[in-house]
Amino acid sequence: MSKFEYGSYDAMGLAELVTTKEITATEILEAAISKTEELNPKLNAVIHKMYDQAREHLNLNPSGAFAGVPMFLKNITQEIKNEPITSGSKAFLNYTAKEDSEFVKRIRTTGAVFLGQTNVPELALMGITEPKQYGASRNPWNIDYTPGGSSGGSAAAVASGMVPIAGANDGGGSIRIPAAYCGLFGLKPTRGRAPVGRQLGRQWQGASADHVLTKSVRDSAMMLDLTKGYEPGAAFHAPPFECNYLDCVTNPLEKRRRIAYSLKSPIGTEVDSECKEAVLKTVALLESMGHLVEEKDAPVDGLKIANSYMTMYFGEVAASLASAENLLGRKIKYGDVEPTTWLLGLLGKATNAEEWVLGLREWDVAAYSMEDFHTTYDFYVTPTTAYPPAKIGELDSKLTEKVLLNVIGKLKLGTLVKKTGLIDEIIKNSLKRTPFTQLANLTGQPAMSVPMYKTKLGLPLGVQFIAAKGREDLLYRMAGELEQTDNWLHI
Repeated sequence: MSKFEYGSYDAMGLAELVTTKEITATEILEAAISKTEELNPKLNAVIHKMYDQAREHLNLNPSGAFAGVPMFLKNITQEIKNEPITSGSKAFLNYTAKEDSEFVKRIRTTGAVFLGQTNVPELALMGITEPKQYGASRNPWNIDYTPGGSSGGSAAAVASGMVPIAGANDGGGSIRIPAAYCGLFGLKPTRGRAPVGRQLGRQWQGASADHVLTKSVRDSAMMLDLTKGYEPGAAFHAPPFECNYLDCVTNPLEKRRRIAYSLKSPIGTEVDSECKEAVLKTVALLESMGHLVEEKDAPVDGLKIANSYMTMYFGEVAASLASAENLLGRKIKYGDVEPTTWLLGLLGKATNAEEWVLGLREWDVAAYSMEDFHTTYDFYVTPTTAYPPAKIGELDSKLTEKVLLNVIGKLKLGTLVKKTGLIDEIIKNSLKRTPFTQLANLTGQPAMSVPMYKTKLGLPLGVQFIAAKGREDLLYRMAGELEQTDNWLHI
């Protein structure tokens, strides 16, 4: 089988070839390795290769719906026993996983073959993937641009055709943002739908969820069918869904749906005209399909949501750095991590318990408001991002900012930064390019980015759909219909 033929299949298509014996799993694996070796030097999507382990795994004749299908996992939280996992940071370079994470255990049962790990920004903190430790991942549509983040390496690997499916996770948009920038399908499940395991517990306080990035909607649905399910001991449980998500993909929505959409940034910042155009074209398509669409903003305070998200963000970074001390066997110091990460950790230490609790309460306020909203509207549609992909290095700290970060970091001035009022500026600068995705993380709702637009520069842009908690079935039905239209960007 040639590389071209290999790249034309999604994961279920490859699995079918193996099942019908039209091709062997070994031939598929070698095609994936060849493709990765050809493309990765340009894209820097993969930072740890496991080719020998993958070959050994095939000797065990794996079974399951994805038996023999090659995939990558993300270099954070998706731990593979006896393999290093660094979270994009030199602070974790000597860490080796003692066991598979719960999510990885469930993927193993599908028969998928792990080829290695994909690049992430340090601690998965950015909407771009440019860690100092490994260098920037690049967008296959144009290597001068970012594939997004934090699952940027996974997105680049799938969009380029190295693999048809790759592990990802989403704590503030990290599945949907790279899906939007790379022309992929990306769904963040309902809180509690995907397993977390005892190693992670309240992963980002329930804001983060593991799933995959895919070329096709059906691959995403099948993987969720195979990895979802009750997890004893977990802090959060999603509303039960006894049917198959895969069936939803081919079963159209049975009636006209009411859809709200918004073009406004929830934090009052600018939205690029092409990101608006992506939504408006999708809205016109939805109307042509018979749905009832109206412009209506979500009933939440966007700035409060942003502040509560960043409060959690600061605290989680501080906790991650504290955990690193156990691995290092010493106090973590400035220079062990990137300056921005260090500053975020200082802000976490400067955040008090009162701020933390008040921030979490805003999540619940928003969750109830959105449940009320969805009694009227089945879907809430927005741009996935407020800007098209940035150029590589474009969002790197300017020289004066780097000097300020160094001073703040070395002098441990986190509390002072909070008192100066710079936090609001940090929040706006951090979220102005991606202000739409955090809402679903905090409310626990499922949300997806669908590839519905190409910019004048030839780069993909996604459109986000959010549904009520537990209604991934609606999202998959809608995505299945949209995938059949001419508007969908097929890779």
